[in-house]
Amino acid sequence: MNNRLSNALMYARNNQANTLQNLKEFIHLHSISTDPSVVNEVRSTASWVANQLRRIGFEDVSIYETPRHPVVYGELLLANESKPTVLFYGHYDVQPAEPLDLWESPPFEPTIRGDNLYGRGASDMKGQVVVGLTAVEAMIKTGNLPVNVKYLIEGEEEIGSPNLANFIRTHQELLKSDFVVNLDGGMLGPDTPTITYGLRGLAYFEIRLKGPIQDLHSGMYGGVVHNPAQILCELIAGMHDDQGRVTLPGYYDSVRELTEDERNELSRLPMTENFYLELTGAPDLFGENGFSPVERIGARPTLEVNGLLSGFTGEGSKTVLPAEAMAKISMRLVPDQDPKQVERQLIEYMNANAPSTVTWEIINLAGNKASVMDRNIPEVKALSDAMEATWGKKPLFRREGGSVPVVSYMTEILDINSVLTGFGLPDDNLHGPNEKLHLPTFYRGIETIIRYLDNLAKMSSPADG
Repeated sequence: MNNRLSNALMYARNNQANTLQNLKEFIHLHSISTDPSVVNEVRSTASWVANQLRRIGFEDVSIYETPRHPVVYGELLLANESKPTVLFYGHYDVQPAEPLDLWESPPFEPTIRGDNLYGRGASDMKGQVVVGLTAVEAMIKTGNLPVNVKYLIEGEEEIGSPNLANFIRTHQELLKSDFVVNLDGGMLGPDTPTITYGLRGLAYFEIRLKGPIQDLHSGMYGGVVHNPAQILCELIAGMHDDQGRVTLPGYYDSVRELTEDERNELSRLPMTENFYLELTGAPDLFGENGFSPVERIGARPTLEVNGLLSGFTGEGSKTVLPAEAMAKISMRLVPDQDPKQVERQLIEYMNANAPSTVTWEIINLAGNKASVMDRNIPEVKALSDAMEATWGKKPLFRREGGSVPVVSYMTEILDINSVLTGFGLPDDNLHGPNEKLHLPTFYRGIETIIRYLDNLAKMSSPADG
């Protein structure tokens, strides 16, 4: 172990109490991006992040305004331009804490129970932001920062990052880097280091059907006027066949198939049918025939109903034939699928199947493409080696079922790859009551990123974009 690495690791270990206190301060801030009543505290959180960057030694730190919540940027560049430039991405905003009565301790009063720190944002992703900041701090404070570092911390990830793409597009020179380190991922278990090399994209729509001009008495008009709620249910039911495949015209035409090597790698993951049954409490699993659960989650496209609304839903009975029906539909997309093409496929399906007894419209709410990274690039090898040195075992590679829009923005706008990892665990209760962070994994995460920065310094020249 070289002196640069040993000194930085020692600094991080000796300052764990201060690191924990910093994280508690961070969690205490009510940075709920969707709640207009705490907009001032969201702004205060952005200031807190900026001050942390200044505290650890960043010389150029700015808070950039957006139409909603600000973006924090900082950079510390070396004189040696041959070293890589790393752009760390993160977000300081969190989800609402409701239902509050299910929390065992107040969500914004960080509390330690056993090996876990409880609080909203502890894992997603204030804890992950502090991992990166602390690792960089350890290198700076020991005089051994071996790479150029930039930071981009946004405040709107939990509401879909509506202003981030435009910020990246209008600040391309500022953000110019060799690759991105995105810690908004996670591990499969406290002893299972994990690197995410693929993310599914998203296409999100609202389908609205209209029949009569107003709700009608079902006794007087049932059997004469076609019920929009019934039609919507039939349309949705027809969006899957009996093999679990989506039936939109041409939906699978551009789907990139898994290679044999990828299937072998994914088969190493400890995510069996029992894993998902125990995690979800579902009585049985469902999905596309011919693929394992882990392949369905990360490498196959889906279509899900996220919500339905129509007619009378209160207590008791009201014999109504509803005038309207609405469904929210999301598709998780895989590489080579285009959200705009999927929208056209949905419209084609509706044209072919919706009866003339209703009118309908489709509202496009969100969309971003899938991303997949080459597992063999030097930046990933450096992270894999760092994880192996920290955990004593090689990491597993997985394709994540969710979407992280910033990853596709970085690829499409800046033409740079993202290395996606993180140190949250599956049982951290992200977005739910009693969100937590496993502190032993948190501290090992810091040491991993320190080793990662040290490994990057050994790269003789910046990676290709």
